[in-house]
Amino acid sequence: MDHTLSGRMERRLPIVAVVRLARAERASTDEEERTYTDNISSCGVRVYSTRSWQLGDTVEVVPRNEDSARGNVVYCQPLDDGRFVIGVKFQDRTATWSALRRYDGSQIRLPEK
Repeated sequence: MDHTLSGRMERRLPIVAVVRLARAERASTDEEERTYTDNISSCGVRVYSTRSWQLGDTVEVVPRNEDSARGNVVYCQPLDDGRFVIGVKFQDRTATWSALRRYDGSQIRLPEK
């Protein structure tokens, strides 16, 4: 597969996880939201949000009982129901969340077409 077409070099896993999403610079309980992911990789996450985010915004994504991961918004797409879906590319390190450890490439079996 030509990764230059999708912009992704890593496999995204369709994992739904409850997370806390907040602006990293000025995180406060008023600005954070509890939401969920659409898919996860070790280098980024696609997450739903009730607000629009700007490209380059630094956010913190914190799954329940896991270490937080900071990243930058690389896209923000509006949905028909008034919500948004954002792509976050993690900064400086990869995520080590347990959901990723459980679903390494050797354990994933994609259906044949």
